[in-house]
Amino acid sequence: MPRIYLKIAYDGTNYAGWQMQKNALGVETVINQALLKLTGEEIVIIGASRTDSGVHALGNVAVFDTCSTIPPKRFSYALNSLLPMDIRILESKEVPKEFHPRYTKEIRKTYEYRIDNSKLENPLQRLYSYHVHVDLDDHKMNEACKYLLGTHDFASFCAAHTQVKTTERTIYQAEVVRQGDQLIFRIQGNGFLYNMVRLITGTLLRVGRGFYEPIKVKEILEKRNRELSGPNVPPQGLILVEILYGNLEKENKL
Repeated sequence: MPRIYLKIAYDGTNYAGWQMQKNALGVETVINQALLKLTGEEIVIIGASRTDSGVHALGNVAVFDTCSTIPPKRFSYALNSLLPMDIRILESKEVPKEFHPRYTKEIRKTYEYRIDNSKLENPLQRLYSYHVHVDLDDHKMNEACKYLLGTHDFASFCAAHTQVKTTERTIYQAEVVRQGDQLIFRIQGNGFLYNMVRLITGTLLRVGRGFYEPIKVKEILEKRNRELSGPNVPPQGLILVEILYGNLEKENKL
């Protein structure tokens, strides 16, 4: 029974996040239903990242096992014919049976948070960015990003009562890029806590507005106190860009 890998993009506007839920529609549920129609099998896919309600993805990852004779590379085409237009399978292929999208070594996840920094809100960006009309100092925001790099306890940037074994994470990249009136906060790490990227973004916005000096981010990290970080910014500006698996990609198994 082969294990099939899916690279998935979706517009999260109409979904209550990735995960299956009893009283709301998740992206995972829609894909499971499409697989049932396609294969006749009761398949529950295993996802790499459980994005929240309203959050988008360009490169989430999921796997499933199947008895189907459909060639692995054809699953993307077959599923896309059954899925709504706001969910697309960008790639499908067979991977080793032991591959798990969440528990594989050398995993790197990249997120972007997009901020519309125009004076008047652009209606075409309202579903994919957070509008902040006041001036933002992206140079100071970038200076603050430097304190995020490396391995830290990110308890200050984690939603209250989150149940995890550890709040320690490693950040490989953190930067703010300005493209005209749009600011893009890009962060890559080995994993992220619940609401972590949105809470960091809210804190960086306070730096950009001059309420905090950049070094305040270092102080907040060291205090390990959620009450000290900035607000949890809205979900629509957040995009899961990609997930990389170092060992398997080096060995050409992915």
